[in-house]
Amino acid sequence: MYCPRRLSVCLPAAMLFLTSCTRSAEAPPSVLPTLTPLAVPMFANPTSSFPTQSSSPTIWISPAVPSALREVLESAGIPPADFEESASLRFLPAAEEYAGETEWIYALVAPFPTILDGVTEEELRRAWTKGIRPAPFEDSPLLMSESTRAAMTALWGEPADGAVRTLPSETMLDVAWESFPSWGILPFENIEPRWKVLTIDGNSPLRKDFSLEAYPLSLSFAFLGDLPEGEISLPSTNRDPEKLTVLVMTGVTALVRATAYRMEKYGVNYPAQDIVDWLRDADITHISNEIPFDPYCPPPNPNQLSLQFCSDPKYIELLDYIGTDIVELTGNHFEDRGPDATRYTLQMYRDRGLPYYGGGENLEDAQKPAFLENHGNRFAFLGCNPAGPDFAWAQEEDWPGAAPCDYEKMTETLRDLRAEGYLPIVTFQYFEYYTAPPRPWQVRDFRQMADAGAVIVSGSQAHFAQSMEFYNGAFIHYGLGNLFFDQMDVPVEGTRREFIDRHVFYDGRYLGTELLTAMLQDYARPEPMTPEEREDFLRFIFQASGWGTTLFEPTPMP
Repeated sequence: MYCPRRLSVCLPAAMLFLTSCTRSAEAPPSVLPTLTPLAVPMFANPTSSFPTQSSSPTIWISPAVPSALREVLESAGIPPADFEESASLRFLPAAEEYAGETEWIYALVAPFPTILDGVTEEELRRAWTKGIRPAPFEDSPLLMSESTRAAMTALWGEPADGAVRTLPSETMLDVAWESFPSWGILPFENIEPRWKVLTIDGNSPLRKDFSLEAYPLSLSFAFLGDLPEGEISLPSTNRDPEKLTVLVMTGVTALVRATAYRMEKYGVNYPAQDIVDWLRDADITHISNEIPFDPYCPPPNPNQLSLQFCSDPKYIELLDYIGTDIVELTGNHFEDRGPDATRYTLQMYRDRGLPYYGGGENLEDAQKPAFLENHGNRFAFLGCNPAGPDFAWAQEEDWPGAAPCDYEKMTETLRDLRAEGYLPIVTFQYFEYYTAPPRPWQVRDFRQMADAGAVIVSGSQAHFAQSMEFYNGAFIHYGLGNLFFDQMDVPVEGTRREFIDRHVFYDGRYLGTELLTAMLQDYARPEPMTPEEREDFLRFIFQASGWGTTLFEPTPMP
């Protein structure tokens, strides 16, 4: 019998799995026990009665219930029933008339260095029902815990032979990386940074525009039976949009030379016309603007030879257009026009209510964190410039500029911020290298920030996009490449290729990162990469990151 996506319209077809049973002593631990029909009739009305002990209520919890929800139920103190038939209360996949419904969202995942971005619902159902899997997962069954297998069985019926491999949820991530290419399904609350969440028909629970109605991996659970006095408090869902924050981090913005010339010709917002939705749709949009605004800035010259830069003040309209929420000022050109232009720029940001960090009126102002809060997630941004030049650094008294790197002070600050419940984000205007792998001293300095408590460490300096790694619970991206800058190098591996990192946080926790990729056009305008460009770029960067095609142990940094 075909079962539609929502269990509420196909309960009889799904109830075969909702009985209790015992596993055969000979059955391997990774195999779900054989499930038999209930020995008692199913009750469509939650007030209907079945064998109970009213003086001593008991509860039976379906094997499909995820562990996070099971823990809440078990903490309520209702004794567990030995058998489903004897329970006065059952908690199980829900029909519409059940009481206390809660909606649980699941995610389709793969190891982070997976090139594929998503599948269709048809492809996923075919993998489940027929064992026919899309590339690159032809030889990989869907990995999942036993409770997730039971939940998906309630949705889609029994899987085909060999379509699923069950294993403990705590080992699933390591097994997936070791058996790459691989994929699996897990509850939303089990997502963590080393997973890549695959879209299903372009729909992802990590995105703000997530559509539950169009998403196949969701399941309702509810009570059946007589609830005891006193309410059992359950979450209504494991994915509350009011707890989710999307932060986009970007690389170099320098509105000068040919980029500025195109802005004069086609309009101030021309550079962002193809990627504006990526930037504006985020809850927090970070821009590293390296250049001071100066009312005396000369007209842009695409053939300018000097490296002393400035931007016309009207160009700040571009930052407004893309929805900038925070500005990084670690750039080594921030002091190019002298302290007056730098102060003028800082005042422009203050007039717009734009917080800034990594630069300021003086050393103290430049070194202090900037704070933002969104949907209950509390962020602290901290940045510095170790590369100089000396005149670009802010000084003690009355000299504005970028923050020099005081690693000891930053380490102490990060530990304090983490202890106070902040999610620290650290960015560098580091020494410039036109290669993807980082240098050993770059690895040392970025990792020191992760060791001190940063959850994201990001290189804003790179004109040439660099590699990334997971280290001590943090995501480190050594260089994102340019955002708005006119470098149109001829080699495909050159400065035209850009990352915009979309970081996702939920309920005070870093969930993961989606890599957005763009190709610079017309000396000014990044546009989303074609599928072929994106695949080539990701393969290049993943290889430079030490993530090969079959083995995923990081290789030693050069």
